[in-house]
Amino acid sequence: MTIRVVVADDQELVRAGFGMILDAQPDIEVVAEAANGAEAVEAVREHAPDVLLLDVRMPVMDGLEAARQVCADHPGTKVIMLTTFDVDDYVYDALYAGASGFLLKDVRRDDLAHGVRTVASGDALLAPSVTRRLIAEFAARKGSAPQAVRPPSRLLEQLTGRETETLRLLARGHSNAEIAAELVVSEHTVKTHVSNVLSKLRLRDRVHAVVFAYESGAVVVGEDGP
Repeated sequence: MTIRVVVADDQELVRAGFGMILDAQPDIEVVAEAANGAEAVEAVREHAPDVLLLDVRMPVMDGLEAARQVCADHPGTKVIMLTTFDVDDYVYDALYAGASGFLLKDVRRDDLAHGVRTVASGDALLAPSVTRRLIAEFAARKGSAPQAVRPPSRLLEQLTGRETETLRLLARGHSNAEIAAELVVSEHTVKTHVSNVLSKLRLRDRVHAVVFAYESGAVVVGEDGP
């Protein structure tokens, strides 16, 4: 199945470069380009892509507002934010808006294609090392991020014991392999647990599972163990 992509960036060379790299992939097609957030929202409405590559800083409508609108109105489109900085405030705001991850603008071509495939498959584009920095930033903010609303604890009651342990390990930045080793189960079993966690908690992906875990109190910053 071909992954359909929209690329949104106010720099024409960036749009063209990303477009050429992605169009060269046998399983990826760039269906539209956009020069600002408003054009990005319209392109998603018109083309219903699988993935939207979205620059954070753009004129007319910035990437954050575009991400909020796309994630709210087009849940079938996954959003990857493009940023110049490794992890900045815009990235955290974008995750709260519903983005599934981010890429640096100087990303290698292979990593760009891999990132698009990762997000299109339903996973989050956030490496464990980045997740750990997300946790550190979350601790510093103490839940003061925009639109932060404490999720209902009753949702956690739907999880089995193993699923709760999986959520807590996810929230500490563990990869599937690390979770499997910790729980002494196979990676396939971990993937099943993660899928169940996301479904029961009504979450888009692993990134939002991390945010949920801390906001709901399932995990406390500085707490040790699963």
